[in-house]
Amino acid sequence: MNAMILDIGPESVARICAALEASRTLVWNGPVGAFETPPFDRATMAIARKVAALTTAGKLMSVAGGGDTIAALAAAGITDDLTYVSTAGGAFLEWLEGRELPGVKALETSA
Repeated sequence: MNAMILDIGPESVARICAALEASRTLVWNGPVGAFETPPFDRATMAIARKVAALTTAGKLMSVAGGGDTIAALAAAGITDDLTYVSTAGGAFLEWLEGRELPGVKALETSA
């Protein structure tokens, strides 16, 4: 069987949004579906709107990283509503994990 999963469904979106309601901090890296192709953008857009609403209400600190994530946030029109948005994706996650990043190390040793 050849099948593709292109988005998550409404029940999953509801569960994620409920988890967001109970959270104080979000680190977001990557959309949840093929957001570039409607109707597979529905879940990512719904979650993005929820994140934006919670952030602007002061209930959530939202940090997002990565090119696809930024493109999804821009498509939802909520990029400016998040606390912090970074173009770094994988490197951003590695930095959060405490890993040494070669570019940062080079800057530190040259100082």
